[in-house]
Amino acid sequence: MSWIKDIISPQTRQWEEFYRNRFQHDRTVRSTHGVNCTGGCSWQIHVKDGIVVWETQQLDYPVLEDSLPPYEPRGCQRGISFSWYLYSPLRIKYPLIRGALIDAYREEKANADGDPLKAWTNLQNDEEKRKKYQDARGKGGFRRVHWDEVLELIAVANLYTAKKYGPDRVFGFSPIPAMSMLSYAAGGRFLQLFGGVNLSFYDWYCDLPTAFPEIWGEQTDVCESADWYNSKMIADMGACLNMTRTPDCHFFAESRHNGTKAVVFSPDFSQVCKYADQWVPLHAGSDGAFWMATTHVILKEFHHDKQTPYFINYTKKYTDSPYLVKLEKDGDDWVPGRLLRANELEPFKDVSNGDWKFVNIDQDTKDFVVPKGASGKIEKKLLPADA
Repeated sequence: MSWIKDIISPQTRQWEEFYRNRFQHDRTVRSTHGVNCTGGCSWQIHVKDGIVVWETQQLDYPVLEDSLPPYEPRGCQRGISFSWYLYSPLRIKYPLIRGALIDAYREEKANADGDPLKAWTNLQNDEEKRKKYQDARGKGGFRRVHWDEVLELIAVANLYTAKKYGPDRVFGFSPIPAMSMLSYAAGGRFLQLFGGVNLSFYDWYCDLPTAFPEIWGEQTDVCESADWYNSKMIADMGACLNMTRTPDCHFFAESRHNGTKAVVFSPDFSQVCKYADQWVPLHAGSDGAFWMATTHVILKEFHHDKQTPYFINYTKKYTDSPYLVKLEKDGDDWVPGRLLRANELEPFKDVSNGDWKFVNIDQDTKDFVVPKGASGKIEKKLLPADA
């Protein structure tokens, strides 16, 4: 081993100072990366001269139950690199707008003696000019502009659409409440007062079955992720937990040690498939047909052919299946229509918000009843006109 020479010269090892300086810090504070992330992982944020220099995961999570795996580790690659986004030269800090659009708008505004609404109207009615800025989409060319001009452009676009097509043709998305409750409420309130349609933020990035809360009374996988460990079977429908639920994914992996069977239904062999006992490679776009077939089998075996008490009790408690529907004539047959509204029945014709309340039959008295909990139970309180 005589050929190995230990470098002890301080001058030769000066390069090590780079790493010592890189990880110097004045203090450590607790924080999280909560922008559009519901993981809520706790992080140690190392700060030097008021600048975030690096992050590490907290190691003081309490144990929920002795029978469950611990919460640690919690965190992901995106979280630990978040400080790079804070100070990145690519971070958007100012409003940007496509150059072809703002140039066309400014030109029309000058021709309209400074009238913003008239300028936008003229621009929309000129097919050639409108096509020119629309064809520029996807080609970059963004320029920094002032907030006042951006807000003016947004306002006149909404007013133009409302005047020509009606306010209900203005559809909007607000930031998710997990990102900013104030921004979410402000955007939702504006659309409500304007007469527009406030789409769910889930409609925006398409990661939630939008009928889930109405049918099941729950919003997606609302159970605690650690409870995956207690499951006896998990059906994963295309959700790549390694990517979308990184801090919780270890519960899914560890559940195998508790005898949980896992089946993944996905067109691609994603990262989560490695945890599965079975991968069902559905063709893209066939998931609707697949789950309708699954529902058919479940209803046939547990409801139609044999009334299974557990199934009946569950659907009565947690789904909308007990609600009455209207029967509609279809030739010589009758087919189910929409849900029966409370104000369509004589006893409830004057009930408040009757269009939004639904009807059941009381098991003991056989009378019509309007259960609590429907959207119609939320009383609408209108603000004064000058509010």
